[in-house]
Amino acid sequence: MRAKTRFFGEIEISDDKIINFEQGIIGFPDSHNYTLLYDSEKGDDSVISWLQSLDEPKLAFPVIDPLKVCPDYDPRIDEELLQPLGELTEDNLLVLVTITVPSNVEEMTINLKAPIIINADLKKASQLIIEDDLPVRFKIYDILKEAKEKAGE
Repeated sequence: MRAKTRFFGEIEISDDKIINFEQGIIGFPDSHNYTLLYDSEKGDDSVISWLQSLDEPKLAFPVIDPLKVCPDYDPRIDEELLQPLGELTEDNLLVLVTITVPSNVEEMTINLKAPIIINADLKKASQLIIEDDLPVRFKIYDILKEAKEKAGE
């Protein structure tokens, strides 16, 4: 399918790259179909990717694997909330969190309280609010900067 995107113009998306959020995303209940877009030079190894709505071209969220910036992230999630996603295993589970980038990029944060859980096999996803005492605004600029410097060594 051809899709218009906020940052990448019009692109071709194969059906197997469409992720369905049955309940939508928090604040956007009417947008159900998304895809993950990566930096074309880094491919799937890109640290930050975009969760692009296929229903609303202007709707795109920068996302990251929380373990890249918070290695001990292990939220407790009620199994009942995960049931609509089908059987989740270590091989098909993808967890992402949204990134907020204010005008001062050094204040960049991720939302550890509301992860996006994806069953990569079934292409089903849900954004959940975690009951754990996790921050909505966890600063990551310094963590990313340090990781980039280490990678450049």
